[in-house]
Amino acid sequence: MPEANNDTSIAVLLPCYNEEVTIGKVVRDFKNSLPDATIYVYDNNSTDRTAEIAEAEGAIVRREPRQGKGNVIRAMFEDIDADVYVMADGDDTYPADAAPAMVAKVLEGYDMVIGDRLSSTYFQENKRPFHNFGNRLVRGSINGLFGAHVTDIMTGYRAFNFTFVKTYPVLSRGFEVETEMTIHSLNNNLRLYEMPIQYRDRPEGSVSKLDTVGDGIKVMSTIFRMIREYKPLPFFGGLGLIIGIVGIVLCGTVTFEFAKTGVVTHFPTLIGAVMLVIAGLLLIIAGIILDVMAKNDRKTFVIDTNKIAYNKRH
Repeated sequence: MPEANNDTSIAVLLPCYNEEVTIGKVVRDFKNSLPDATIYVYDNNSTDRTAEIAEAEGAIVRREPRQGKGNVIRAMFEDIDADVYVMADGDDTYPADAAPAMVAKVLEGYDMVIGDRLSSTYFQENKRPFHNFGNRLVRGSINGLFGAHVTDIMTGYRAFNFTFVKTYPVLSRGFEVETEMTIHSLNNNLRLYEMPIQYRDRPEGSVSKLDTVGDGIKVMSTIFRMIREYKPLPFFGGLGLIIGIVGIVLCGTVTFEFAKTGVVTHFPTLIGAVMLVIAGLLLIIAGIILDVMAKNDRKTFVIDTNKIAYNKRH
């Protein structure tokens, strides 16, 4: 298994919002597990002593005024250059001792290593049943659409290589960013590796910032948006096919009536049916056009990643 040498730069990224109860321990744990790494804590408008404690523990503290985890990750990816990145949360739910193995996998050639909570202790440790249900729903939706077998779609514990970080377009503003990362990776056929980790629930006194209903709606809307963008032919084509079939069925009823009586008595039905057929055909055509554009975007992405990888080596 490849190991990081003195020439390998490692950055530990910790987005934080009001984590004074746990951030000190998290920084110490990562310093012990990755002694050569540089630890960055990005404070997202905390009103407690998160930044002060992190700085006292030796982390580099920066501030991101735009509220939301997605905004913080965007700033981290823009600002920090390293060979390997390890991203975790500041709430002490992810084990820092798994980080060296994740780094080693990135050095083997994987673009992103996913810290898989769901294969180990997540469902026992997480006391929020709707979160568990949401994880299963999101996992089933994405794996079904992309023909994948990713176990933990929404984990916040990940490791990346330089090329992934510099080519990944962070569009989401909040906690749905992890789902967006996974969909982006599957769509662009990146090299993913899932590593089971021992998840633990927040310690007493540490309060979750997640809103089960609100964040769940955001995650599902992100999935909807990215399906529309990354899989336009199934999305628009499927919708157009359904609408077109309804229109054809209605046209058939009017045609059957005309064949029996020689008279069309339901002109509104006939007009509506024809419009549905036309709308269905337009959606299918739109799906085909957008699918070609999406494939061209994937080609452009491959060219861009190759350029960045080449420039980094030279």
